[in-house]
Amino acid sequence: MSRITAAAAVLSCALLVTGCSQSGSTSGSGGSTPSVGQATGPKPAPFDKGVVKVALVRQSGAGDYFEQWGGGAKAQAKALGIDLAVYDAQSDNAKQATDFSQAINSGASAIIVDHGFPATIEPLIDQAIAKGITVVTYDVDSTNPKVISTEQNDADIAKAALGALETAVGKNVPVGYVNVAGYAALDARDAVWQQTKPAEGWTEAFKVGNVTDSTATDNVPLVNSALTQHPEVKGIFAPYDELAKGATLAVQNKHLEGSVKVVGADISNADLQIITADNSPWVATAGTDPSAVGAAIVRTAALQLAGQLGKQTVEFPAVAITRDLLVSKKIQNMDQLRKALPALNLTQVSAAPWIPVVSY
Repeated sequence: MSRITAAAAVLSCALLVTGCSQSGSTSGSGGSTPSVGQATGPKPAPFDKGVVKVALVRQSGAGDYFEQWGGGAKAQAKALGIDLAVYDAQSDNAKQATDFSQAINSGASAIIVDHGFPATIEPLIDQAIAKGITVVTYDVDSTNPKVISTEQNDADIAKAALGALETAVGKNVPVGYVNVAGYAALDARDAVWQQTKPAEGWTEAFKVGNVTDSTATDNVPLVNSALTQHPEVKGIFAPYDELAKGATLAVQNKHLEGSVKVVGADISNADLQIITADNSPWVATAGTDPSAVGAAIVRTAALQLAGQLGKQTVEFPAVAITRDLLVSKKIQNMDQLRKALPALNLTQVSAAPWIPVVSY
């Protein structure tokens, strides 16, 4: 078996998963059965009058992160008695616009918007709000003051990841960068990169990146070429797990596992398998539990519909996750990670006595 084929074996199972994950299971947590807390208070309007219709308009990408996020949202909706209609454009901007229009006309009381380009969805957000529909966004930049915005703390994610990169490669070294502009989360992480780079004395040897419906595999040749031109690189910052997967396989293809370290962002079951594989160059990541985030966003929409949210922005704190921690504690999946890092638990975010909170 060739060296490239051997390296590909480390990622093959994960990449097969990502290729199918957009139509995956509804559990969304690597097979875990969610735990549903006990509601102790009476349901407020409109939840006291039967089923409430909510639409989820998604722009998901490849990878089980999105599957887990969607699974958490579906489980929390079921626990709340919400009829959740899911529309997923899967990287097709025109389809997301069509999906959003359908959601507006579906009779939904609220619309949750998961990712998307502002130019595509901002006019539709305005239309929905003008019709009295509650709009809750996740990782979307919107200028409408009535939008309820939810997000990971992407600045903290980037800071935690870059702290791990400094530990792995030190200061004053050449570093590669794999990222894409135009996505709210990635732009926020880029802002931290731009601030941290000179402070650490890092030289940005290259910048490449592309987001597609097969992001991990499509970034392998880009990083391969960059590493050929810049063999002096000591580390790679790839602030999205699918980009980090591509960077990891490229480093392995180039026989550089011992000299180039990859630091990513976000975490999922597939990511854990890759990070903990023997001699993996992916040494750290930072992020939130996607299942917990999806559930918390549905709770946020429910609280807003009930008139109980009381704020325009809800933020989900992140944690740093190192390969050393995962290997030392023999962590192979998200269930084990949640037990090892209780900070991933978001059951106190957007909670109320009348809400049966979903956790994993």
